Amino acid sequence: MLTAAIIALLVTMTLTLTRAFIGPTEYDRMLAANSFGTKTVLLIALAGHLLSWHSFLDVALLYAMVNFVGTIAIMRFFEASAAIEPDEEENNPS
Repeated sequence: MLTAAIIALLVTMTLTLTRAFIGPTEYDRMLAANSFGTKTVLLIALAGHLLSWHSFLDVALLYAMVNFVGTIAIMRFFEASAAIEPDEEENNPS
């Protein structure tokens, strides 16, 4: 049963990674990357449970914290770069 869950999770991770590459905006790509990180945490936890390696849960929690901090940092970068770039309406007065 856990093997089927891991396979289903790998399929959804593939779809999420595809969305990250073809997302129309950087926010869609970032959301897909964050979702991929969350699914990776779940995959690590499931693999640890399946293999009875309980230290994998610690690794999953650490990866979740790194994923959260990385998401916040990248979103702040996108927010700062969007504030610096001028709008297209200012460049094309009609």
